[in-house]
Amino acid sequence: MSPEPRPCYLDLAARGELHERARALVALLRPCRVCPRACGVDRLGGSTDGRCGAGRLAQLASSCAHRGEEPVISGSHGAGTLFFAGCNLRCVFCQNHVISQPGRDRAWPLLNAADLAAAMLALQAQGVHNIELVSPSHVVPQAVEALALAAEGGLTLPLVYNSNGYEGLEALRLLDGVVDVYLPDLKYGDDALAARYSGATGYLEHALSALREMRRQVGDLVTGDDGVARRGLLVRHLVLPSDLAATRAALRLVAAEVGRGTHVSVMAQYYPAHLAPRVPLLSRPLRPREYEQVLEWLDEAGLEHGFVQELEAESHYRPDFDRGGHPFEG
Repeated sequence: MSPEPRPCYLDLAARGELHERARALVALLRPCRVCPRACGVDRLGGSTDGRCGAGRLAQLASSCAHRGEEPVISGSHGAGTLFFAGCNLRCVFCQNHVISQPGRDRAWPLLNAADLAAAMLALQAQGVHNIELVSPSHVVPQAVEALALAAEGGLTLPLVYNSNGYEGLEALRLLDGVVDVYLPDLKYGDDALAARYSGATGYLEHALSALREMRRQVGDLVTGDDGVARRGLLVRHLVLPSDLAATRAALRLVAAEVGRGTHVSVMAQYYPAHLAPRVPLLSRPLRPREYEQVLEWLDEAGLEHGFVQELEAESHYRPDFDRGGHPFEG
């Protein structure tokens, strides 16, 4: 039996380079060029302008042992999940819209690096399999600042980067040797749909560049003896009704641009959330036949590794961030 690999960020920490990466990432906050929007806001000065609404500190909406991710992420003890508030996209169907979109009365806690590091270490003490950063694309610098402190404090779990896939390459390249497992979305196979339903310009150029860079850094998915991911790339795709995600094209792009050996997670958990009830083509769940068509497209693309949700998943994935505590477990 081969020994379990160490989380890669521990090597950077041992050489004193993890803090250097954090400092390089923080420098991207003024003028802000962390994500593809490169809006130029002075986040180091505390400005919260721009699409994501982030300032110098990250907002943490929830910290919990999440048992509802893919089996290779949640395992038997759960993923140690940090849900960040805010987002650099505006998906009209966002299932996490309570924390991701502006206009809410509730203010999520602003945490400095030491507080975020403490949250990571507290999750490790609960016995989770990994530390999972959810929606980190706009707060990468703040997350890595915290990771450097947590590593000094005894963090030894793999780092999972769970993002919408709309990533800035400059920031992403600074994560080489920091992230163990990438869990990005490829939301669309068509730029016009991405612009219409997520407010993303040039989505495919940025998302595919990010996927290629992620795979270069970590390779294909590798699991430990317990079946939980230790390193690699797992690409998610949420199927939308009326094929508004251009799913066939998205799956073909993964195969052609990233590789047929890429692990994918095809998700059927869509339900009309946020603004989707007002959009006729998005105002219903998936139909059995259209999801069967998606599974045929998956076979056609030659993507044989990964996961497929059951169509009934839409009735189970209903996070509630307003109630406090665990958003998925009442």
